[in-house]
Amino acid sequence: MSDKKLILVVDDDPDLVESVAMKLESENFRVAKAYDGVEAMDQIKKERPALIILDVMMPRKTGYQLCDELKKSEETKGIVILLLTAVAEAVTSTSYTHWEGKSTLADDYIPKPVDMEKLMEIVRDYLS
Repeated sequence: MSDKKLILVVDDDPDLVESVAMKLESENFRVAKAYDGVEAMDQIKKERPALIILDVMMPRKTGYQLCDELKKSEETKGIVILLLTAVAEAVTSTSYTHWEGKSTLADDYIPKPVDMEKLMEIVRDYLS
């Protein structure tokens, strides 16, 4: 078991997952990947991450639903959750609302498209 912190990247866009994972690995983090909320939950049961970078809009289970479940559970409520959201630009065309976002218990929000440097800064802040 290494002392590198595990970060779970969850997004239904494989390219985004890859680019975020590569950036995190270059910063010496260990990375697990999932492509929807259900898969993410399976990963979390296998090994608890220190932090989750979680997309909001995904099939099977949204980022909001997963975030809620994790934050309401004694076992997982300590995991830092960063929600990735493109919702700001798409509010009128989606069923997702800012209210939903603000009412979730996520630790922070990162707008899409993702600014990798900003993301790394936030990750380092939470995990230092």
